[in-house]
Amino acid sequence: MLAAAIAALVALTASGCAGSAAGGAASGDAAPVTRSTEGGRQATAPAQGHAAPPPGHRTEVPGRGVGEAGPGTARPGSRLDVSDRPADVPGRRADPPGSRAYASRRPADPSGRRAAPPRRHAGPHPAPARPPAYRRWGLAGPLVPAPDRPDRPSAPRAVRPGLAPVVDRVATRDNVVFLTFDDGAEKDPGFVRMVRELRLPVSMFLTDSVVGPGYGHLARLREVGVTVQNHTLDHTALRGLPYAGQRAEICGQQDKLKQRFGVRPTLFRPPYGVYDTTTLRAAADCGIAAVVLWRASMGADGFRPAAATASASVTGAATATAGDRLRPGDIVHAHVRGRGPGRLDGATLTRVTVGLLRRIQEQGLTVGRLEDYL
Repeated sequence: MLAAAIAALVALTASGCAGSAAGGAASGDAAPVTRSTEGGRQATAPAQGHAAPPPGHRTEVPGRGVGEAGPGTARPGSRLDVSDRPADVPGRRADPPGSRAYASRRPADPSGRRAAPPRRHAGPHPAPARPPAYRRWGLAGPLVPAPDRPDRPSAPRAVRPGLAPVVDRVATRDNVVFLTFDDGAEKDPGFVRMVRELRLPVSMFLTDSVVGPGYGHLARLREVGVTVQNHTLDHTALRGLPYAGQRAEICGQQDKLKQRFGVRPTLFRPPYGVYDTTTLRAAADCGIAAVVLWRASMGADGFRPAAATASASVTGAATATAGDRLRPGDIVHAHVRGRGPGRLDGATLTRVTVGLLRRIQEQGLTVGRLEDYL
């Protein structure tokens, strides 16, 4: 009897386990597992409602061995093939060299400092700043501007009515001197560049036959303040010529400059500094306010302060006197081009002018515009 009871209990237990297995399969609690011919374990897709496989679990596809690639699967070694590689292992990600992710995972420098990322191209280096203009021309400092309100003397008077007055300096209390250049200076590119960069207030006395193509340079110089005045049509020595000839030389150049620049000059310099009463009368009749000579001069042999003064006689020319300093109001004259000994040309003109500017600064003077004072 006891043996019959045990047999019944065993039969009841076996029937319960079979029912549980059948119910579990029906409810989706487990998925049947098959084995491939190669021996690899494969699982069918979970039934509806079954929990997703845990992270990092590689799903096996029926009918295909482990490692076999098929449509829609990642190639071994690609960035998508991360099933067998932990994502948090440094150096294992296939980031391209030079990327930010790649730089963040490079091994540290052996010294303990983090290796710097590759430098990016920063473009061309900026050009060094140019030195100020006065330094480029060898001056110790910039030229001091002339006073905004010039100390102008009364208008110069002629020796007799109907004659243009003659001036070789300006009676002013301002610490200024005046730079004047005859025809030819405008043809030197170095001189033109210096006047433009330093913005020198200079006066140019022009002869039409000498200037020639230099009028093009003068147009640019006038934009930075250079003034243009009369030096006759053909650079003819006027003293002793009849009135008609002198008037033609002076008035003819007045008309030329008016045509080119739109203004009629008010100042006149006779060629070689020689003149007579007829010259002064013809100049006044052509609208000239003053005949301009000089107190100091520049030549190929250098600068000569107070080296020439106008003669008191209206029949004379400039006569030499000695001196070693410039005075306020002095008019400086530059002999330009090859019309006699001591004339300047090319680089010599620029060099001597720079030397004069240094002397002007050393003596506490500056350069003024002659037309502002006459």
